[in-house]
Amino acid sequence: QVQLVESGGGLVQPGGSLRLSCAASGIIFRFNTVGWYRQAPGAQRELVATITSSSRTNYADSVKGRFTISRDNAKNTVYLEMNNLDPEDTAVYYCNTGVYLGTSFRPGTNWGQGTQVTVSS
Repeated sequence: QVQLVESGGGLVQPGGSLRLSCAASGIIFRFNTVGWYRQAPGAQRELVATITSSSRTNYADSVKGRFTISRDNAKNTVYLEMNNLDPEDTAVYYCNTGVYLGTSFRPGTNWGQGTQVTVSS
């Protein structure tokens, strides 16, 4: 059974940094495209970044230049390094595997519990 566990969230001041981790079991991550999503209160879940099996990355415009997605295949883990955080980045962050259909990334059905990121002074 596929299990995804997100961690690394917390409370950080504006301008601060966090690194999120997405650890997988029941699946070999290196063969998969993985995406990080976030969902703010009252908002829809939005795609933040993706990384393919060949480590090609893609980012939402709102996080370009501030967030970096990476993977450690030996640890079966994908990371999201977040810098220069803004209160608008406050959300629960989730990871998931998925596939690109053209330019659209479609996530799988195995969502983890997410990790809360709160950016506030």
